[in-house]
Amino acid sequence: MNLLDELATVLEARKHESPESSYVASLYQGGTNRILQKIGEESAELIIAGKDHSATIELQNNPARDEVVKETADLWFHCMVLLAHQGLSHNDVLAELSTRFGISGHDEKASRST
Repeated sequence: MNLLDELATVLEARKHESPESSYVASLYQGGTNRILQKIGEESAELIIAGKDHSATIELQNNPARDEVVKETADLWFHCMVLLAHQGLSHNDVLAELSTRFGISGHDEKASRST
């Protein structure tokens, strides 16, 4: 079992927890709009981290680089909450990505508009 599988298992279990004792359960209780609000917040924080530190990001052991990694982790986590809330899984996303592997991004994007 990999980390994403383990996280998915925990997120599923949190559906049965009390919102007073579980952050994830409180997100579920708030519904899709609350979860999407958190995704929006985390997206904005990642954008700010990436934009503010774009010139120095490639340096190892750099606080700016660490901030981008942490904000990305926050965004991925909240996206996983949304997936679980809607009865989906990271495996659904990975399956979709696998269909796109080896296809030009331009070609893939063009195929969606037809």
